[in-house]
Amino acid sequence: MSKTPEYKRILLKMSGEVLMGDQEFGLDPATVNRVADDIKESVDQGVEICVVVGAGNIFRGVSGAAQGMDRTTADYMGMLGIVINALALQNALENLDIQTRVMSAIPMSAICEPYIRRKAMRHMGKGRVVIFAAGTGNPYFTTDTAAALRASEMNCDALLKGTKVDGIYSADPQTDKSASRFDSLSYMDVLTKDLKVMDATAVSLARENNIPIVVFNIREKGNLAKVLNNNGVCTTVKN
Repeated sequence: MSKTPEYKRILLKMSGEVLMGDQEFGLDPATVNRVADDIKESVDQGVEICVVVGAGNIFRGVSGAAQGMDRTTADYMGMLGIVINALALQNALENLDIQTRVMSAIPMSAICEPYIRRKAMRHMGKGRVVIFAAGTGNPYFTTDTAAALRASEMNCDALLKGTKVDGIYSADPQTDKSASRFDSLSYMDVLTKDLKVMDATAVSLARENNIPIVVFNIREKGNLAKVLNNNGVCTTVKN
């Protein structure tokens, strides 16, 4: 394994579903701890990491709206779910002696810091893991968009999206056995082919700021460090 990771500063984006493991709902402590171990492995190699996590394991705003709930209210409920996941991941990382800060786009001073860009930059410069919670703080925007936004604000070298598959495929590989995996794509390929890896707003924002999107399987232990060291299977989206 290479001793020098390909990227110095990254944003790790993962869905809330990653943290529920094999459960149907909620948080699986063993899975949260395993993800924290993977982040620690990369931090120990000198990579500066910030994180955006979703809340699909707790509440998904779009689903709530589809069942008749006001979309704005449903999205805010989802943002609160993100904060729960962020606190759980912070706890797991600090149990590994990794200094971690949760910064929320919606101020919740009793449990975490409000998001202030300069303060977040300072935390990252000191080697702390920063977990950005509550999405963008606005309804109608996904956590993918929040990830692209924070990656841009933090001057990240790449946005790594941890999923349940090892890259971007021509179709869903779990339902279509003929689906083929791409090693690399352009941002326009993702947009014009309507590949459902991230929403169009997030891809466009990454494209405007020239931030590569690296899609990999986060459910495989140790895969984050492998990808950062150019030894893992992934799909890279860039110009």
